[in-house]
Amino acid sequence: MRTLKLFITALAMALAGTAFAQKADAPKAAPSAPVPAAAKEAPRDTAKDAPKTELIDLNTADEKALMTLKGVGDVTAKKIIKGRPYVGKDELVKKKIVSEKVYAEIKDQIVAKQKK
Repeated sequence: MRTLKLFITALAMALAGTAFAQKADAPKAAPSAPVPAAAKEAPRDTAKDAPKTELIDLNTADEKALMTLKGVGDVTAKKIIKGRPYVGKDELVKKKIVSEKVYAEIKDQIVAKQKK
């Protein structure tokens, strides 16, 4: 009988210790909206995964299209149009129409196609 009391006491202490350990954990946040499966995926390289957009041709694009480029406002767009034709897109820097910093931002979005 004494062994049974010791066993029950030990069991009660073990259970109390487990309950105490659970209370010591950080409180759980209230349930929220489920996270979409896309958010659970590993981060992507957005440059690779970005949808392919049409390149803007420096030799034919209108002012509005040129102004969609980062760092190109109405004044710069007019300079680009005035400086046509371009043999290569790097001429924007050579002709001092845009800075090297702006060119670095837009070089992957532009092209200077030649007439055939």
